[in-house]
This record gives sequence, C-alpha cells and structure tokens, in this order.
Amino acid sequence: MAEDPFDAGAGGILRQPKAVWATAGASVVAFMGIGLVDPILPSIAKGLNATASQVSLLFTSYFLITAIAMLVTGFVSSRIGGRKTLLLGLALVVVFAALAGTSGSVGQLVGFRAGWGLGNALFVSTALAVIVGAAAGGSAAAILLYESALGLGMACGPLLGALLGDASWRYPFFGTAFLMAVGFLCITAFLKEQPRPARRTSLLDPIKALGHGGLASAAVSAFFYNYTFFTVLAFTPFVLNMTPYKSGAVFFAWGVLLAVFSVIVAPRMQKRFGSLKVLGGSLVLLAADVVVLGYGGHTTAIVCTILSGAFIGVNNTVYTELALGVSDAPRPVASAGYNFVRWFAAAAAPYLAPKIEEWTDFHIPFVVAGATALVGALVVLLRRRALTHDAQEHQPQHATEDGVAVFAN
Repeated sequence: MAEDPFDAGAGGILRQPKAVWATAGASVVAFMGIGLVDPILPSIAKGLNATASQVSLLFTSYFLITAIAMLVTGFVSSRIGGRKTLLLGLALVVVFAALAGTSGSVGQLVGFRAGWGLGNALFVSTALAVIVGAAAGGSAAAILLYESALGLGMACGPLLGALLGDASWRYPFFGTAFLMAVGFLCITAFLKEQPRPARRTSLLDPIKALGHGGLASAAVSAFFYNYTFFTVLAFTPFVLNMTPYKSGAVFFAWGVLLAVFSVIVAPRMQKRFGSLKVLGGSLVLLAADVVVLGYGGHTTAIVCTILSGAFIGVNNTVYTELALGVSDAPRPVASAGYNFVRWFAAAAAPYLAPKIEEWTDFHIPFVVAGATALVGALVVLLRRRALTHDAQEHQPQHATEDGVAVFAN
C-alpha cells in the first residue's frame, strides 16, 4: 500500500525531523535565487548603465556554471558526504550573493552570479538525497516537501526581489546572503552526516548515462523546452517594463501557478492521460501562450506570463519523472546527465533573446521561444516509443511514490 504523504503520523509531511525542515527551508531560499533578479532586471540595467542583453548575462553565467557543475556535484558529494556538500554550496552562495550586492559594474555582477551558480548547484543537487535520507517514514512525504520547497521558492523569489529591490537593486542580493547564512547555521546544528554512496561517482558517469537513448531523448527535448522557459523568465521583464513591485506581483502569481500545477495538477493529469500525452500537449500550449504574449497588448502579455507558469509547472514535473525513470542509471547520475544538457539552454536563452530583439524586434524572441517549445514536443513525439518502453521497463526502480515527481535542479 502506498504511503500517504499527508498522513499526520510518524511518516507524514508534518512529522519530519528538524534536519529535514532545515534542509527544506534552505532549499526554498536556494530556489528563490533563480527568480530573485526578475523584477529588478530593469533597475539593475539602469543602476549599472547596462543594456538588456548585458544584464541578462546574470542568468547566462549562473546557469552555464550550473550546467557544468552537474558533472561535479556527484563526484564531490560521493567523496565528502551530503552534509559537507550542502554546507559548501551554502557557503559559496552566501559569499557570492553578498559580493553581487557590492558590484560596481555589470561585469562584476555577472562574475559573482557565476560563483553563486556553482554554490547553488552543489546545494540543490544534494538537497533531495539528503531530505529523502533523513526523512521519517518513507520517500513520498520527503519528495512532496522538496517539491513544495521548489514551488514556494520560485514563487517567493520575485516577490522578495521586488520588496527589497524597490529601495535598491542591491538589497535582494544582501537579503539572499543573510537567509542562506541562516540556512547554513540550521543545517550545521540539526543535520547529521548522511551515509555515503557505496560507489563513488566519477566525472564521466553523467556523460556515459546519456548514451542511453531514452535519457538522451528526454534531455534533448528538455533542452528546447528550457529555452522557452527562460525566455519567459529572463526576457519578459523588459517587455512588461513595470515597476519592481508590479513585476514582482506578476511573477509571484506565475510562481504560484507553477507550484500548484507541478505538485498537485501534473500528477493527476499523468495518471489520467499518461505522461507523454500530457507533456506534448503542455508544450504545444506553452508555445501558443508565448507567441500570444509576444504579439498581444500589455494586459495580454501579463496574463500570458502568469498563465505560462501552469504549463511550466506541468512540464517540470513530467520531464523530471522521465529523466529519473527512463534509464537504468542510478538516479543521481541520470539526473546529473539530464541537467547537464538542459541547463545549457537556460544559459543561452537569456543572452540570445535580447540579441534577437536588437537584430529584429521584440516580437521575434517569443516566436523563437514558441518554436523551441514545439521542437521539444516533436522530440517527444518522434521518440515516444523509446521513452515509453524504457520508462515502463525501469519505472519500478526509480518511480516516485504516488506519482509525485521531483524537479531535479
């Protein structure tokens, strides 16, 4: 009988050890860092006399380092342990987030965001394993808690950025450093070292895992989808051209939809229609949404930005379940290989979208984003047999309980 993650008993989501809550709380702040700069991108550009494409490099440097770090995180954690890896990641975020707030040029800020990306990669790639290992009563409640931390962080990041950034674009960076320092102290106090893996992970293991056709297909499709995702996240604030408060409110609503559809709606849709049908349909709807966003009026752009959070939430959940269940590679290794591929698109989109606008007009970046979402859907369609066959073959070994999947960041 599957465990109920909402059960108030010893294994329920509300009855977890302090170590789990400390790690989950730090995870919220870590995920906040992704969307934190969204509402203040125009303010940063104005404060540092930078162009939109220059400021968008804040995302590019962050996710480029995150992608490369995916090859390193398993190597590090399998040697020094989960607790030390978490603390190392948190320490790097504290240092580089604080330094980002002191930046005197956009070049410095981009460089500090790269260091922040390394710390965040070390932390979030290890946090899930630590939460599951320290949780009471099984994995379902722990996984739901991690998913909830993701959704809360993605929703609250833009809100915190707006609240602090209204006074100065520097304050959100200092605020993040402070919150991560609190997380560092909590994990130091409450989390004991977790057992290390029986086998150490090599730097090449995630690359070797991509030799599996199903995992490679999921990663390639997610690559194109991520280009669409981060065009919305990094380029839309310039198109909306709103105050930090208003932009923060838009992306807070976007994040709430992302969280609700990721944790609650997506698993139910998968159960009724199947993962590949849900993913393909959601990608097509996302493509239509971003094109309308680009060509609609200001109010339409706001509505479509918020609505995209629903499609993104569904996609995140389904892609991660495919990545973790489609191959016979160990879950951390499969996740690292998958994320190594897809995060390169997250690095490319924030830089290319403003450049495309400079070369053409502001409509075309959204047309390109719509096209990449359709390419992602096409890959799912063409590779559906490999994805379906391999997922069914390996699902019992890797499936999350009760259909709740994890967004492996």
